[in-house]
Amino acid sequence: MAPTASDDSGYPATRLPRSDAPDRRASREPGRVSSVAVLCMHTSPLHQPGSGDGGGLNVYVRELTAALAHLGVECDIYTRRTDPSQPDAVDVEPGVRVTHVDAGAPSLDKDDLPAVVATFVDQIAEHLVRRPVDAIHAHYWLSGMAGHELKHRLDVPLAVTFHTLGRVKTSTGDAEPRHRGDAEQRIIDCADAVFTSGDAEASQLQSLYDVPFERVHVLTPGVNRAMFAPGQRHAARAAIGLPPGPVLLFVGRLQPLKGAELAVETLAATRVASSEGAQAQLVIVGGPSGPQGESTLARLRAMADDLSVADHVRFVEPLPHHLLSTYYRAADVCLVPSRSESFGLVALEAAACGTPVVASDVGGLRDNVVESQTGYLIAGRDADAYARRVTDILTDPLLALHLGDAGSRRAERFSWRASATAALEALDTAARRELVACV
Repeated sequence: MAPTASDDSGYPATRLPRSDAPDRRASREPGRVSSVAVLCMHTSPLHQPGSGDGGGLNVYVRELTAALAHLGVECDIYTRRTDPSQPDAVDVEPGVRVTHVDAGAPSLDKDDLPAVVATFVDQIAEHLVRRPVDAIHAHYWLSGMAGHELKHRLDVPLAVTFHTLGRVKTSTGDAEPRHRGDAEQRIIDCADAVFTSGDAEASQLQSLYDVPFERVHVLTPGVNRAMFAPGQRHAARAAIGLPPGPVLLFVGRLQPLKGAELAVETLAATRVASSEGAQAQLVIVGGPSGPQGESTLARLRAMADDLSVADHVRFVEPLPHHLLSTYYRAADVCLVPSRSESFGLVALEAAACGTPVVASDVGGLRDNVVESQTGYLIAGRDADAYARRVTDILTDPLLALHLGDAGSRRAERFSWRASATAALEALDTAARRELVACV
């Protein structure tokens, strides 16, 4: 048996040399997808969520492919090699393999990756000669570009999950190059299935990209209830060494899109103390991400100083996904002040742990947080508006209990197995139809 190791995310993984395999399509039932090439060019599901370019997408790919494997679908995940020491292949679990592909220098910045998409495609195509698949599932627009080319080379259906959309980000004030939106449009025009995380993202796709309705499939992310479930708050706080007092929590990459600055401003505007007089504190779990990551972290520290709350802000390095549950349970309120979100997995995981959520009234968070039932949605970027809802929760234990309990019960409806079943149904449907042709 090959030796096992722990990858960057903290999950166990078996590292194997590259190997060939017989054509897995030979014995499959016609019209049924039994093997999928999963493209994840700019980040790997083996990487630590919350740092670099790793976030909810990493969790999504990892959990969805595992659930597909449990349904009998073999998933070969292809990602770009970002460290020369990375093995050719990592078997995450039976039916899920991550293959590292050489495409450009390992140290390439994300913004430079469009130039090596063609190389990424060529390398994957060589692998797929030896390990053919029935369908392609591309994640993010860069992988979508690769998937578009591979679809035509291999004559198999293409499904795409964008996770974020360039035109949506532009509309909320984040700078995105025009060529990204144009590339997304070309991918959509040829994709056989476009997966969205909820109705809000589906509406954005149809209004901004004019995607045909019949090709849009809502594929709601799940939550692993074995990891994320209610627990004792005092025990969770003791486990991570938090001092007495109300706790606000922010989990996410440190970049402008995620709105950590607004979380700091909310703390400063929240004037609530515990019965012992201890002031509220903010725990920020995550690391710098993207070209503005380091400047975002510096700005957060300066802002905390300027607002006289530096002693009440605790920065925590990115954590393996399964360790986040302790932080969710320790918190009185989870803040999700993103400028835009296709879904907002943090909000669902916090709710699953029984923690009320106060989030931006944007995108998929509208599908994810039920106003006044599992938390609150805040329109605009006003810290005082966030602080009012935070104060409501901190000063009304019965309200906090109601919101937390309702959120946890609602989270039980979201499972990765259900997500995988929906994905497989859409892929099977695409495999039975004539492939969409480019316009």
